[in-house]
Formats: sequence, C-alpha cells, structure tokens
Amino acid sequence: MLLHGIFPPITTPLYPDGKVYFRKLEQNVEHYSRGPIAGIVVQGSTGEAILLSDEERREVLKCACEAAANEKVLIAGTGIESAIETLRLTEYAAELGYDIAMVRTPHYYKGQMAQAANMLAFYRFVCDRSPLPVIIYNFPQATGYDIPAEVVIELAEHPNLIGIKESSGSIEKVQKMVAGTRHIKRSATVTETFAAATGRMLKAASAASANAEGGELVSVGALVGTAAETGPLTTPRSSAKPSSSAVNVIGKLKTRQKAVGFQVLVGAAHKLHPSLEAGAVGAILAFADCAPTACYEIYAAWKDGDAALAQEKQERIAKAAERIAGALSIPGVKYAMDYNGYFGGTVRLPLLPLTAEKKAEVEQLLGEIRN
Repeated sequence: MLLHGIFPPITTPLYPDGKVYFRKLEQNVEHYSRGPIAGIVVQGSTGEAILLSDEERREVLKCACEAAANEKVLIAGTGIESAIETLRLTEYAAELGYDIAMVRTPHYYKGQMAQAANMLAFYRFVCDRSPLPVIIYNFPQATGYDIPAEVVIELAEHPNLIGIKESSGSIEKVQKMVAGTRHIKRSATVTETFAAATGRMLKAASAASANAEGGELVSVGALVGTAAETGPLTTPRSSAKPSSSAVNVIGKLKTRQKAVGFQVLVGAAHKLHPSLEAGAVGAILAFADCAPTACYEIYAAWKDGDAALAQEKQERIAKAAERIAGALSIPGVKYAMDYNGYFGGTVRLPLLPLTAEKKAEVEQLLGEIRN
C-alpha cells in the first residue's frame, strides 16, 4: 500500500458529558475526505484512543470507515500493550475495510521493552498474523520508549511490515532508517495516476464490474494478486517486481504496480520539509487535523521539486505547529479545529480544555493559517 502524502490522525469528538459524538465524527471525516490529504488515521494518539473503552474504539473505527471516501487510505490505530489484543483489534479493523494497521510500540514494562528481543518478537507475532499490512508507531514523547533505528531496520525485512510513523522528531534517525532499508523493494497497487489504490476502491470497482456484467463477484485479493482476500496490497520483497507500465482494469478503475521501499512517515509538522529531504515519503500530523491544506502545500511543493516554496510553506506553519500540536497537545488541536472550521470540542479527563488565555494564543497563531 502506498503511504505517500499527508495523513491527519483525526480526533475523537465528544459531548460535554464525555460520550462519543458520532455525528460530528462523520462530519469531520467527510470534510477531510474532500481535501487533498492522502488518507486518514483513526484511533491514533490524537484520537485519545488510550482513554476510550474497547467498545468505543471499535465504534469509532466503524463510524469513521463508513464516512470516509473510498479513495482515501484508511489507517487504523490498533496498538495495545499485549500482542494478542493488538491482533484482535487489527482483525476487526480488517473486517471493517481498513487498509493498514498502525501499531504503537508497547511501553508499559519499560525494562523489558528496552531489550530488542521483546520488540522484535512483538512485531513479528503481529505481522505474521495480521490480515492488514502494518506500520510501526513510535511516539517516545508519550510512551517514554524510543525504538532504536537498528531494531526498525531489522523488522523492516518482514514482508507485512511496510513502514513506520516516526514521531521522535529526529531527522538523523529518519536518515538512518531510510539508508538502512534502501535495499527493500516491494510492489504496491496504485491508480493510473500513481495514487494509492485502496481496498475499498478495488472492492467497489469489482462489485460494479460484476453487477454490470451480471457475473460472479471476484475477490479483491484475486484481482490484485494478493495472498488472501483480506491480505496486504503489498508484495513481499522476495517476489517484488519493478514498476510495471501494464494497466489492470477493474470496472472503470485502472490500476498498475509501483515499486516502493520501506516507507518512513514522520509526525512533527514543524520539521516536515527537512524530514522529506531526509527521505521520508509522507507524514501523519496532528497539526493536519486543524490545517490539512497548509501541511499538504509543503508536501506538494517538495514533490514538485520546489525546495524554496516548500521551505516558505514550512516557515509559515512552524511556530503554530510546534506550539499547538506539540506543547498544547490534544486540547490545543481540538480548539484549533473549532477555530478552523472542524469540530474539535472537549477532551476526556485527565485532559483539560484550554484556558481563555491559551485559546487566544491559538487564535493568534492560526491568524494566517485558515483552512
């Protein structure tokens, strides 16, 4: 699965009494789906996933999936401390139609997690059994654990582990992971314009084709040559082939294959441009929850080879992104969403809403970054 571009890790809207506000969740997802983002991450850290019950997490995953446009890559945050519970939530996300599982590093037993063997065993267990391709989620500011680049490079050999969201903010680490995984080559299904071809897109195209011809519905896995109908849309390195110009037509959808490597995405919006220059292919940015277009403009300028414009766009958001998404965190992001035309709303205890003084600061920071 292609992971290039900008992905907002969406928040979970709540009523004042703390219950999930599903209608606002739908509206936010529909709003994002109309923009230039590549996809949406559901139940990441910004979604307050750790503060929700298992039932709430599942309901949020279901609601967001049903509201998202078919052409947007859907990434489900399924990381839980135990490997078995992580796998159970990943399997549920696959049943709903998600494209990728984002699995946070387990971290509670830090003394044990500091040993590479534990982390290697955890991710290999999940990747061996996951019906979805997996990306690692490293967020040491929250977990207190920073997965070493050497461990990531070793894990990257697994054919079902296709990337990492690296939120440490270290450009040097991005460079090291990119260099250490450069030999890995896989084949991902993309559209004729080389955008990601999601499982939902392929399923819809297959259904439309079967209905039009009155024929039997063919599995998406069979159409794209995956190992199983719910398997990853990425070919293991051992059987990878170079990008092909051959076009496969499914209904009205034209797809082809594109060679991709181990895909590094970053999580620090104020360092997006230098991270892309260091070899990242995209980003999962909390700041994109309130300003997705501003984040996308950096990526688009970089993609077009206009480094000067990319840097200009980067400087435009750097201070706001670092302060709102970094320092003020989820309460700051949610208020920034309210200010910029999305529904942010309240947070769940032990988080607290912003004070009037901090709200005014957010408004000032976003004065020229309206969405």
